[in-house]
Amino acid sequence: MTITAPPDFAAFRALSAKLGQDPLRVQGPGGNTSIKDGDVMWIKASGTELADAETRNIFVPVDRAAALAEANGEAGDGSCKTTVIDPANTLRPSIETTFHAALNWPVIAHTHSIATLVHAVCDAGLIALKEKLDCLPFVTVPYAKPGLPLTREILARVKPETQVVVLGNHGLIICGADVAAVAALTEEIETRLAMPARNAPSKVSDSAPPDDFVWAEEGWIAIDERACAIAAAGSYYPDHVVFLGPTLPASDHDGVRPALLIPDQGVALREGATSSQKAMLRCLSDLLLRLPDDWVPTAIGPAAEAELLDWDAEKYRQALAARS
Repeated sequence: MTITAPPDFAAFRALSAKLGQDPLRVQGPGGNTSIKDGDVMWIKASGTELADAETRNIFVPVDRAAALAEANGEAGDGSCKTTVIDPANTLRPSIETTFHAALNWPVIAHTHSIATLVHAVCDAGLIALKEKLDCLPFVTVPYAKPGLPLTREILARVKPETQVVVLGNHGLIICGADVAAVAALTEEIETRLAMPARNAPSKVSDSAPPDDFVWAEEGWIAIDERACAIAAAGSYYPDHVVFLGPTLPASDHDGVRPALLIPDQGVALREGATSSQKAMLRCLSDLLLRLPDDWVPTAIGPAAEAELLDWDAEKYRQALAARS
């Protein structure tokens, strides 16, 4: 089955790749982009990486009307697996296809922007964000499980003119009439929300890491008292849970955790850790380096972590990431 790509598909792929190659905007297989062309919507496939948008076939054409029906709870289960137009296509559409279909803009980019996350994980940050984005068409949405629950929270708050959606403990959505508009608005939001990174402590542990582990570059987190306490207190966004598990434990109690937070020593990364796990460890470091001293982050909590860990859609993404 041949499906013709939209005229500006090359520009769309270029923007997707640019976002995916910047770890301050997207980490590993996180984030997703979409472009609509009549009744067809091209959406990033689950488990693929935006960084590969120009070199690999990572986009799935779906029936937008069918995806919209799933977003509205009129059909399907919200996974949008049955909305894929070409039955020979084995890729799954992103778990967040429903909000892409429901937001009535031709081009949408969803990132896990570090600048946004710094603001979106704490009340003080959200207050500051509202001041920084004043006069822009934005809304904030409280944390919800990705997929249909998140889509419903978004649709309850957006208006036809909304182009910027800040997702609590999750990330950023930018909507626009075309690729250039989304690219420009993305840059404006990143500029307005940019936070300076402080210098990380450079102390390196002189002790041996636990068996089957190596010391990670992000070991400063374990040396810095405040950063260590925050990292040990919980998980602050979905992909941390998906790829690193709940919070960061101090010991390898179950023999499967990819990273350990050992206070006053360092962060130990399991030998053979995937690129996605490494990317999420860097994500945590990048966030903590920019979090102001008087901002107190709120974790998503054990119930939300359990929802993500028990979700087949995320197990699928984990399986794909384990191959990289």
